Order: sequence, then structure tokens, then C-alpha cells
Amino acid sequence: MKIVFAGTPEFAVPCLRAAARHGEVVAVYTQPDRPAGRGRGLTPSPVKREAITRGIPVLQPENFKTRDSKDALRALEPDVMVVVAYGLILPQSVLDIPVHGCWNVHASLLPRWRGAAPIQRAIEAGDAETGVCLMQMEKGLDTGPVLLSQALAIGEHDTGGQLHDRLAELGAQVLADGLGLLRAGIRPVPRPQPAEGVTYAHKLDKAEARLDFARPAVELANRVRAFNPWPMAEAVIGGERVRVHGAAALPTEHDAAPGTLLAASRDGLDIACADGALRVRVLQREGGKAITAADYLNGRRDLLARA
Repeated sequence: MKIVFAGTPEFAVPCLRAAARHGEVVAVYTQPDRPAGRGRGLTPSPVKREAITRGIPVLQPENFKTRDSKDALRALEPDVMVVVAYGLILPQSVLDIPVHGCWNVHASLLPRWRGAAPIQRAIEAGDAETGVCLMQMEKGLDTGPVLLSQALAIGEHDTGGQLHDRLAELGAQVLADGLGLLRAGIRPVPRPQPAEGVTYAHKLDKAEARLDFARPAVELANRVRAFNPWPMAEAVIGGERVRVHGAAALPTEHDAAPGTLLAASRDGLDIACADGALRVRVLQREGGKAITAADYLNGRRDLLARA
């Protein structure tokens, strides 16, 4: 079996490892190298680095709009193309090239959370579970029929980063199961997605990171978890802008204006919200590292006096 793999970020690396387990990946497609770091030097994607380590040829077209780019894929004679967070929209003319089409590993239980940021949006919405779908790709955005799926519980303390890592490994497992069936001559049965329950996981925007204490505390606590490690929630506490790494919602009753510091102790900084209070437990000052509320108060004794 000839497999072509297309992916870019760290999330896709476990899937590449699963696809390459039997030496069947004939080529890897990934986004062109991008400037990164302080020096802004061109940096290869995590998928490209993994492919090079494994000795797999790497192709990095800007898009698939040219005849040459499609001819290059066609020349590989792929049985299936596996796509995991590639970052490019594939036209129907590309989806039709592999014998079994293109398979996508998507980090949600479709049709919930189609789109760019399903992991973070699931936590932000307070979902109790999510999962991974192996989907037969079609022209629409994550609208294709599901071949295989696996659910995963979301813990009440899970951050976006922690859930990302667990789903990346689960995605590799589901993909391995699908490829195993195909290798045995059994094509997974495509199941059309239901029309009900469709939601979209819009791309994360750094502007969303600012916490609005006029919202309920539970909503803000979910957002803090969802946005860790990026874009990381931000707030103004005691007149200082900080990043919030860890927080919890408290059912505190109060008459204070949203954003008011209600209490400051080693347990955390309690800030009034529209409903309840947000207890900030881990935070980061400008230019510093993440520290506990207790360590933060060592340098902000004025907050102890005011609270």
C-alpha cells in the first residue's frame, strides 16, 4: 500500500508515525518553512522534521492550484492520502487522486466542532467529552462521512495543551485502526454526519485572551483552561496586566463590581465576576515566569492590605 501523508504541526506527528509504521509512506506534504523564533529564521514544521528523520521525501507546495503540483501527487500513485492539520484546503481534483481518496484525522466528535480549533472550543464550551474522527474528506469544511471514531472524556482540570497531547495519540490509534482495515482489504464503512448538532470551532484569536469579568466565573475558568498554552488568558489584577495560567470558578455571592479583587491569599486571588468569582491560582507577570498566587503576593503586599 502506498500512503501519502499531509500534515504540519506537532499534533500530526503521532499520526505520521502510525502511518509510517510499515514503511508505506512514500511522501510527506507539509507547509513551507516559516520564519520563527527571535532570529525569524526559516524553520521546518514538526512533521517535516519527523519525515526527514525517517528518510521520507518531503514536498512543500504553496498550494495545489498548479497542474505541476497535482501531477507530482498523481505520480506517487497513492492508495490513500492521510491529512492531519495540514493547513491547506484541498480541491476536489486533489481529493480524487488517491485510490481510496483522502482521509482526515479530526480532533472532535463530528459534526460538533468542525473547523480550526476543536480542542480549545470544546473546553471553552464546558463539554464533558470530545474525541477523534477518521473522516473521508470531501469539498466542504469537515463535512465528510466518518469512517471510525473514538470518544475521550475531558477532565475538569484539562488544559488545551493537555487535551491536545491526548487527542494526538488517540488520533494516531484511530488512524492505525483504519489503515489496518484497509491493509486487510476491508474499507471502513463511511457514515454520513447527522444534520443536527453542527457547531464550528473558529480559529483562535489573541484578542479573545483578555478576560471579561462581566461574564460568569465558570465561563472564564473554562477559557483559562482552553487557552493554555496559547493564546493564554490575560487579565488586569491590582492595576497590573498578567497572564493567567490556572484558575477556578467559585460560587461566591457578592455585590461587587466585576473585576473587583474580593480576596487575596496563598490559595489565590478571588476576582468578582457577573456570577461567582474567579480564583486565579497561577499567573505570570510581564517578562517573568508562571508563579503561584502565593509567590505573586510576596511581591504585591499591597493587594493583601486592600483585599
